[in-house]
Amino acid sequence: MGWWQLNADTLARSRFLLSPLAETVASLGLLHGGTAAHPGERRWLDAHLPAYRARLAADPVTALLIRTGLGRVWTADFLTPTPRDGESAEAGIARVRAARPDEARAHLRVAAAGPLPAALERDDLPGRAAELLTYVWEATVRPYWERRRRILEADVVARTTQVGRGGWAEVLDSVRPGRTRWLGADRLQVNLHEYPPREISGADLLLVPVTPRTGWVCWEEPDRYALVYPCAGALSDPAGQVVPAALTALLGGARAGVLVLLDAPLSTTHLTAVTGQGLGSVGRHLRVLLDAGLVERRRAGRSVLYSRTAAGDVLVEAGTRSDT
Repeated sequence: MGWWQLNADTLARSRFLLSPLAETVASLGLLHGGTAAHPGERRWLDAHLPAYRARLAADPVTALLIRTGLGRVWTADFLTPTPRDGESAEAGIARVRAARPDEARAHLRVAAAGPLPAALERDDLPGRAAELLTYVWEATVRPYWERRRRILEADVVARTTQVGRGGWAEVLDSVRPGRTRWLGADRLQVNLHEYPPREISGADLLLVPVTPRTGWVCWEEPDRYALVYPCAGALSDPAGQVVPAALTALLGGARAGVLVLLDAPLSTTHLTAVTGQGLGSVGRHLRVLLDAGLVERRRAGRSVLYSRTAAGDVLVEAGTRSDT
């Protein structure tokens, strides 16, 4: 397994960061794989996969570059620059374009776990990768970015609350179950690969959510290290969230769906983003659920967050049992 050694100061300074670049790279990976993790991804792939594949069919060098760079074990590092605070997708893609050709080829050899195909022994690979990422951003991510951003914000709100409740160790255990794990003794497991440990004490540790079900690690030595992880499943595909039939019969489908989502703290803005309901409708549902004692609210900074009460948990669990 791969793990990072860090001190208490680095852990205390850990923070979440939203990155259009990371979302674009994750979406490129989803297009490359072509396999959806849930119905929402399936609809997105149906809309964009034909054009993506046609583009690569017309450009075999770039197609080979992506097949090689998105390796089975490791992704070529120049394709995944470490996200930066407040950076636009365009600025992040410019860093991909600025990669040195010899370094890009070296990264591709690591991803390929061997020599490069002769067709990739050329100097325009960073530019080709940047052009493809620009296409993925402009055509397949940017039209959805505002909604995705709100979904990612909802994940960060929930994880931040988790930090306050159980500490960073609980969060790090949960972002990529089976891959990330707090090992104790100031050690963080970041993946399952057998790579030498890295000493990152004193560096910035960034946690970066993306909506596709993927993740990776990246770094700018010696100052910045990032763990990219998929946001919570209920947020990435709320339509796929199972709402018990008994609960729907009791509360109505839309209100029951809101109650099911509130196993993690969310604001009204987040709920409108993930459910597609209007702000007024969400507000009315929350008022009924509050009056019934099924949800509670509290202020966190400038936001008001809603979450299920113990009574709400019991109602959802009872409804789930009645469906089985």
